[in-house]
Amino acid sequence: MRGADTFTESLFTMRRLDDFVPQNHPLRPVRKMVNQALKTIEPLLSGMYAADIKGGRPSIAPEKLLRAMLLQIFYSIRSERMLMEQTQYNLLFRWFIGLSMDDTVWVPTVFTKNRERLIKHDAVIELFNEVLTIANQNDWLSGEHFSVDGTLIQAWAGHKSFARKDSSDDDTGNFKGAKRSNDTHASTTDADARLYRKGKTASELRFMGHTLSDNRHGLIASAVVTTADGYAEREAAKVMITDAKQVADEAAQITLGADKGYDAAEFIEALTELKVAPHVAQNTSNRKSAVPDSVAKTDGYVISQQKRKLIEQGFGWAKFIGPIRQVMVRGLEKVDQLFVLTMAAYNLTRMRTLEQVRLQTT
Repeated sequence: MRGADTFTESLFTMRRLDDFVPQNHPLRPVRKMVNQALKTIEPLLSGMYAADIKGGRPSIAPEKLLRAMLLQIFYSIRSERMLMEQTQYNLLFRWFIGLSMDDTVWVPTVFTKNRERLIKHDAVIELFNEVLTIANQNDWLSGEHFSVDGTLIQAWAGHKSFARKDSSDDDTGNFKGAKRSNDTHASTTDADARLYRKGKTASELRFMGHTLSDNRHGLIASAVVTTADGYAEREAAKVMITDAKQVADEAAQITLGADKGYDAAEFIEALTELKVAPHVAQNTSNRKSAVPDSVAKTDGYVISQQKRKLIEQGFGWAKFIGPIRQVMVRGLEKVDQLFVLTMAAYNLTRMRTLEQVRLQTT
C-alpha cells in the first residue's frame, strides 16, 4: 500500500532532545567535560552580573553562551548570524547549548554583545584552565616535558587600511612602490595588527599566536597572542614556560623542545636560569649553536625533537577547523580570547579521543 505524502504537526511530543542525539555521538563526552569545567567556574560567571534584587532583563546564561561559542568552532561556523540560524533548526545544537525545542534563539547582535562580557571577565581563560585541570586529573599531562612554537594569524584588515600615522598619505589606495613600515604606518581598521612576513610568505597584517604543548599527548598547556614581530616567539615562550614551571612539582625536570628559530643565546641562557633543559633544535647554518652539545646528545633531547611536532597538529586544527587562519574579530584582546577558546576546543577533541582509547583498553 502506497503511503500518503501528508504532514501532520503533532500537538504534543513525549520525546526529549536527548533522545535525538545518538549515544555514541562524539559531542556527548565533550559536553560532559565542558559542563564539568563550567560548574567549577560558576562563581566567576555569577560575579559577572548584577544581583537579581536590582531587577532588569536576564542576560544570556554565560554557560549557554560558552557552549555556543565552542560549537561555532567545532563546526567551522564563520559568523554569529549563521550560528543562530543553525541553532534555530538543529536539534543537536540546541541539545549541546542547553536550549529546549521551544526556547527562542537569540538575536545575533545580542549574542555578540553578551560575548563581550565574557572577554572582559576572562571567562574564556578560566574555561581553558579548567579543561586542563580535567586533563591533569585523568593523567593526560606530563607536567614536565613541553614544546613551544608560534604561528601567524591573519588579521581582519586589508592592505588599504595600512596608512601613515601622521595621515599625510593621499587616500588613493595605490601603495605600489611606497615604503611602509610599522614605525610610520598603522592599520585604521585594526590598530593592533602589524605588517609582517616570515620566510617566503607575503607581507600581511597579522598577529602571532603562541602555544606551549605538553609532550605526553600533545595537549595545549598554554596559549597567547601577541603582536607580530621578530622577537615575539621567544619572549612569549619564556613567559609560558615560566608559568608552567610555577605550577609543576618542585622535583620535576622541566624540558622545552622547540625548532631552530629559538636557538638564540639569550633564550638558551634564560632557560638555563629557569633550570629548564633547552631541547631546542640546533641551528648550525654558518654559525655555532647556542644549545650545548652535552644537551643535544642526550636521549631526552631526541625524544623532545620527535614530540615537538605534535604542536603543529594544534595549529593545523585551529586553522582548518577553527577560525584562526583569518580571525573575524579585531583588537589584540579579542583575538587572544578567540585563540585561547580555539585551543580549549582542540584540547576537548583530543581528550574525547583519549577517553575512547582508555575505554577500549580497559
